[in-house]
Amino acid sequence: MSFTPLSSTFAIAPQLGPADMAGLAAAGFRSVINNRPDGEGGPDQPLSADMEAAARAAGLEYVYQPVNGANIQQSDVDTFASLLETLPQPALAFCRSGARSTRLYQLATR
Repeated sequence: MSFTPLSSTFAIAPQLGPADMAGLAAAGFRSVINNRPDGEGGPDQPLSADMEAAARAAGLEYVYQPVNGANIQQSDVDTFASLLETLPQPALAFCRSGARSTRLYQLATR
């Protein structure tokens, strides 16, 4: 599991799996945002429901906010900004490569 800090309270990561949730909690994260739509990567991609169950079992808050990376909408940015304000910190967002979550963060924190 690798992640990239973008601030003292926020980081991004590429695709994670349920087994990564305990490691995120051990690393000090308190919240996880999943920006990858279920099924986007085919049958090998973990389902959000499985990710949520593992995150909650590890004591993490979990939010599923699927976003089309090729067509980020203002409503996506607004929702992400609200999550950054309300979720326990530090938080981590993930998608396929981390680029979509990075872009959402950049747009939400302008």
